[in-house]
Amino acid sequence: MKTILCYGDSLTWGYDPAGPGRHSFEDRWPSTLQAALGDRARVIAEGLNGRTTVFDDYAAGAERNGSRVLPTLLTSHAPLDLVIIMLGTNDMKPFICGRAFGARQGMQRLVDIVRRHDYPMGDPAPKVLVMAPPQACATDDPDFSVLFDNARSESAKLAGLYEALARDMGVGFFDAGRVARTSPLDGVHLDADNTRSIGAGVAPVVTEMLGF
Repeated sequence: MKTILCYGDSLTWGYDPAGPGRHSFEDRWPSTLQAALGDRARVIAEGLNGRTTVFDDYAAGAERNGSRVLPTLLTSHAPLDLVIIMLGTNDMKPFICGRAFGARQGMQRLVDIVRRHDYPMGDPAPKVLVMAPPQACATDDPDFSVLFDNARSESAKLAGLYEALARDMGVGFFDAGRVARTSPLDGVHLDADNTRSIGAGVAPVVTEMLGF
């Protein structure tokens, strides 16, 4: 059985824009991916609200800098066959980074961490799948419209930047925006249908990468 680590933010955690709350376990995209793969793989969901690629954000009690937490998770969940990384949405916050290219640089660093990590027991590095989050959309929510100011235009660049990065680094790529759309309730999160669509949409890519 293969082991897959899904590393992400609130889109992986399953934040429900109609809440605020959390989608049911079955509706989260790692769970949908698990259902599609069956007993061929074990899918581990590691999502955290507000997580960035490599940028500090001290507005919450948890460590949101993805580059700091990732090495520990790579060891605690080893051995791993595939790491799926879907981050970058929170990088769009103007007080975090505010630019898609910054997220691209952060994603490159995360891929490097996965590849160069000191894995226990001499285990080889897992494969990597870079996943671009769906583009932010317009919203009337006053808090999120300020929190993600300029995110609509910048997040639209992520898929192209991530695809080029994945090609240059020789890793997998999937654009979640091909199968899912953000909710206008807050402009950045996904309803249950769109969350499930990501798991179902990425399943064929995962199947090919792991040689099922």
